[in-house]
Amino acid sequence: KMINLVGLNDKENNFPRELSGGQQQRVGIARSLAVEPDVWFLDEPFSALDPLIRKEMQDEFLRLQWLLKKTIVFITHDFDEALRLADRIAIMFEGKVEQIDQPGNIVLNPATDYVAKFTNDVPREKVLTVKDIMEEKKDEESLASKSVNLNDRIEIVAEYILSQNTTVPVADENNKLVGVLHPDKVLKILFPEKVKWLLLNKKMKNFLLHGLAPNQRIKGGLILIGIIALFIIFKFLN
Repeated sequence: KMINLVGLNDKENNFPRELSGGQQQRVGIARSLAVEPDVWFLDEPFSALDPLIRKEMQDEFLRLQWLLKKTIVFITHDFDEALRLADRIAIMFEGKVEQIDQPGNIVLNPATDYVAKFTNDVPREKVLTVKDIMEEKKDEESLASKSVNLNDRIEIVAEYILSQNTTVPVADENNKLVGVLHPDKVLKILFPEKVKWLLLNKKMKNFLLHGLAPNQRIKGGLILIGIIALFIIFKFLN
């Protein structure tokens, strides 16, 4: 039964040397499931695999979880792997739990500096879903004509959301309105550093073009152009 479950039904009589790395890993999974555990405990099961086989086994893991509906404790040092596989993540340091939370909230609201280090380089659009960042609708808000699903990954809907000049409605599986997304909030979450620069640049622009005396505004405009040019050159070189 377990051999069939992990897709090795034609390999029962093969020796280990006759199996690929991924197939050998499937044998290990089948052995751990043979005792029908209430809690399935896996300690870095994919750490020794090359990237392609590792991705294959992660997909297999998600398939088995969907079929078996078991509680699984999965230990890994790969934060990207944890984000892909887990419903909830516990991050530990020196035997102490730093944070236990859903993946999206760990990325958005790291509890400690140690946790923040894990999230610095995480591509937020690949981790966060619409429900992670949606808000309640205000009575007076006008909405875009097309809604997004609350379970959609941000990377799938970001282009549509950012192209809107108004609030985007969020719907559940029954097409019921459950919240809204504001394009400016999505922009800030996906590109926090760039948005900070843009906001600073906006304030600088207002000062240089409107906060100066009329006879100084041309000079202020030239200064602004120079600053923007330097920024473009800096971004290009880096």
